[in-house]
Amino acid sequence: MQRLPGVGPKSAQRLALHILKRPEAEVEALAQALIDAKKQVGLCQVCYHLSSEPVCDICRNPNRDNTTICVVADSRDVIALEKTREYKGKYHVLGGVISPMDGIGPEQLTAQALVRRVSQQQPQEVIMAISPSVEGETTTLYIGELLKPFTKVTRIAFGLPVGGDLEYADEVTLVRALEGRRELD
Repeated sequence: MQRLPGVGPKSAQRLALHILKRPEAEVEALAQALIDAKKQVGLCQVCYHLSSEPVCDICRNPNRDNTTICVVADSRDVIALEKTREYKGKYHVLGGVISPMDGIGPEQLTAQALVRRVSQQQPQEVIMAISPSVEGETTTLYIGELLKPFTKVTRIAFGLPVGGDLEYADEVTLVRALEGRRELD
């Protein structure tokens, strides 16, 4: 259990003890659900988001805006953006970020598939929505350079979270907040 992301030793122990207390049929049902999910869920052939179908619901949806593609690092980012109910376009999941320290280069990502997709579909805009870490910045700049010959490339604004205090923000966050400022409505 501790190998799961975000699960420390105490949480792992609590989960394991909880599972051991449950009826055997319930534990078997959980195990089978995990096996079924692993077998049935794959990647969308278009955007590389998680999907139980060859093409995901978002890519199949005729009501989605085909003129924008939002590029994210992984499917968790798609889920987070979809929760806002603001973005109506399509997505492309890179499958990570460039991280030489972890042995992840551009060839391990779906970057070339994105370039092919953008060159063929000619969207009006590609929005880079990758977290502003060193690896995220490297990935954003690399992908942006690949896509600039084909379309307009933008990035989401970064800044202070709601309820955040200026005095506790780091310099990079403050710079991004200033760069992403906009006129009051």
